[in-house]
Amino acid sequence: MKALLQRVLEARVAIAGQTVGAIGPGLLVLLCAERGDSEAQADKLLAKILKLRIFPDAAGKMNRSVQDLDGQGMNGLKGGLLIVSQFTLAADVSGGNRPSFTGAAPPDVGRRLYDYFVAQARAAHAQVQTGQFAADMQIHLVNDGPVTIPLHIDPAL
Repeated sequence: MKALLQRVLEARVAIAGQTVGAIGPGLLVLLCAERGDSEAQADKLLAKILKLRIFPDAAGKMNRSVQDLDGQGMNGLKGGLLIVSQFTLAADVSGGNRPSFTGAAPPDVGRRLYDYFVAQARAAHAQVQTGQFAADMQIHLVNDGPVTIPLHIDPAL
């Protein structure tokens, strides 16, 4: 399973001009299920995302996780997660200039793992918003830092 994390001051996802999910400070999580992935990879990835220390502490060092955010300087809000499915993270361009997405999980498996990941995130974290699986979405964000981090949990693990 793959994710691309972007530390944001705010982010929202729109479909046909209508906002379907939005957060203030937190993480935009672009999520991709790959062939061979299971709930075990989703659990490991979520645990890593929730504990990843990429937010500044009082001294300005990246020493706090999204779950450590206490709302100081953020209008009292906890850090949010905006989770958006993105199968294109499985792109393989080694064979030419047109990406191949054969490494992505089939749509039914991808949807099941995305829904599972979101449900687990909502059980573990107070503020979770989402996009819509397989929709044509527009993502609006203000990247903070900028901080962008790729994560990959190998199905073999």
